[in-house]
Amino acid sequence: MGTEEVSSNIGLYIHWPFCLSKCPYCDFNSHVVESVDHSRWEKALVKELTFLSKNQNQKKLKSIFFGGGTPSLMEPETVFKAIQTAKKIWDVKEPIEITLEANPSSIECQTFNSFKQAGINRVSLGIQAFDDNALSFLGRSHNQLDAINALEAAHKSFDRVSFDLIYARPQQTIDSWLLELGQALDLAGEHMSVYQLTIEKGTAFYSQYKRGGFEMPSPETAGDFYEVTNEKLSSAGLQNYEISNYAHLGSECQHNMIYWRSEDYLGVGPGAHSRLTDIRGKRRATRSLTAPFSWLKEVEAKGNALVEQNILSTSEQLTETIMMGLRLKEGISLKKLYQLTGKPLVQLFDEEALYLLKNEGYLGVDDLYLRATDAGRQRLDGVVRCLLESANIPN
Repeated sequence: MGTEEVSSNIGLYIHWPFCLSKCPYCDFNSHVVESVDHSRWEKALVKELTFLSKNQNQKKLKSIFFGGGTPSLMEPETVFKAIQTAKKIWDVKEPIEITLEANPSSIECQTFNSFKQAGINRVSLGIQAFDDNALSFLGRSHNQLDAINALEAAHKSFDRVSFDLIYARPQQTIDSWLLELGQALDLAGEHMSVYQLTIEKGTAFYSQYKRGGFEMPSPETAGDFYEVTNEKLSSAGLQNYEISNYAHLGSECQHNMIYWRSEDYLGVGPGAHSRLTDIRGKRRATRSLTAPFSWLKEVEAKGNALVEQNILSTSEQLTETIMMGLRLKEGISLKKLYQLTGKPLVQLFDEEALYLLKNEGYLGVDDLYLRATDAGRQRLDGVVRCLLESANIPN
């Protein structure tokens, strides 16, 4: 127990920590600075990638994802160098998915063709809303017209285009959201990510909310938003393959599937995390320094900026697998659970807990998968908690 079948695939995440401004809802590792020495950052990202990939180069590279922050503020040359370095390290079965997150500003859209030439073949735009008042509330620097123009520019440069939207905003109505979704579908390609607005500690919204600056929709109303979103997007052929993600069949984000299926991935850049399985089947969790310029100095000095390296216990791996895997419509492979724990499902979890969750319509089980139903995914925190509290695995 406590070991996994050694993964033959790996995903690569590269973090660019800089933004032009900090959105009030954002709790990601992003920072606003006056200037960036792009040459210095390019060398550091390549240096850490080369260092951290040691002993992992026997795997096949499945995807690359440039996230942030705002990675569309990177120099295309930096992106090119990172991609070429990765392709020298790993065996690559072309074409692999290579995604860049971008904001819909006119300046960033002008570099789309350069990023395509650098190797990017999928772009994910942070649209967030098609309503100018909502965009202002969310602290976005673009407006509705900018969003439309950015999507049109993205479709001209890339075959694969996704964008993000945020719902369950203060004072938002179901009717106005359905109109917004209709507009989104007119502009959509193969994939959309649709997130419920949440108030996270440490954000500007958290302080405003605590002071009574605005009211959030009730949990019941948020559930209504989720249901109408599913209905609207599913009727248009975009299937809810993960709680917040919709795609045509075969157009799912392959990089994010690596996270949700608890496969191996290497994170490079400030605050980046990794999950890597060694040749003995032990799964290791690592994390790098979060502060951008502390990270930079550390990498320049010794090749990496790791601050955490831990072998995950069976219990810890099970927690991650359940939390991530039940987000997927496909669920979690029973074979994977058995390989991880050495126990069949009926021995892994308390029989009464499984019966309760299935009887209430929150879980489904067949010969191959354990999955949360649509109702279960609306209440996933509670479903996960109930399962893990009944798990028969020592810490």
